[in-house]
Amino acid sequence: MKSRAYISIGIPFYNTENYLEDAICSVLAQTYQYWELILIDDGSSDKSLEIARDFESRDTRIRVISDGLNKKLPYRLNQIVREAKYDYIARMDADDLMSNHRLEKQIQVLESNKEVDFVTTGCFTIGKNNELTGVRLGDNYQMNAKMILEGVTNLLHASLLARKSWYIRNNYDESRILAEDFDLWLQAAKNNDLNYLVVEQPLYWYRVVENVTVKKMIQGYDMQMEIINSNYKGIVSVSRKNKIIRRFRLKKLVVKYLGFFNLMSVLLKSRCDDCRDQDISDYDESYTEIKRIGLF
Repeated sequence: MKSRAYISIGIPFYNTENYLEDAICSVLAQTYQYWELILIDDGSSDKSLEIARDFESRDTRIRVISDGLNKKLPYRLNQIVREAKYDYIARMDADDLMSNHRLEKQIQVLESNKEVDFVTTGCFTIGKNNELTGVRLGDNYQMNAKMILEGVTNLLHASLLARKSWYIRNNYDESRILAEDFDLWLQAAKNNDLNYLVVEQPLYWYRVVENVTVKKMIQGYDMQMEIINSNYKGIVSVSRKNKIIRRFRLKKLVVKYLGFFNLMSVLLKSRCDDCRDQDISDYDESYTEIKRIGLF
């Protein structure tokens, strides 16, 4: 790269005191150090804000924003775009972690491909105590509006690194809670503004145990069905739309069944592959550095 490209990293948080420190340390552990970190509190009632403030006092690249209100994730994601100082914006959830090389590899992709608006990655899945539970390498292909309506996706929302200009053209619908990413991809595709690449490496570490719950999945499916009913015209026929809706309803039934019999682990296992020796080695190397930073 001819000049340093700076990145605004946004982490909204709400009552994540058990995980927020590790998330921040995984930012501090990045091999790419040209960034600002925006920590946005969404009305936490635990010690999350205290943890964020402590890191802010130790690193001038970190700033905390808190208005004491609970406005939900889509609002906070739009707020990050408004607050971002730089031309690139990276997403991260407050209970997740990331590889030390994530930002370095993603920014290289965007700097080398000026026509691409954003890049996502594959992921490791991790448990409550940061233990590896699986891997998803990701698939690098371009979705269109029909594929998105069908429920096909190769985009890991939390691993997004995008040009700010793209975000300005594509705001989150703040009413689409728990399906804001589904709606974002669909609206961008409808506007012929979905131009991206996927790095087929597990550079993001997704905590499925905390995020993939029966309640969240049911609410997410309900919102997705609402979005499909509002956007199918001009993309698929009524009969095809109804078939897609029926499939989502079946997904809801499966999730309810698995939850009732305490079998959600079966679903989580089916969504990822077993880790290879190299995956484990890469994870251990990054995690060791994250924990080292956490000791200071």
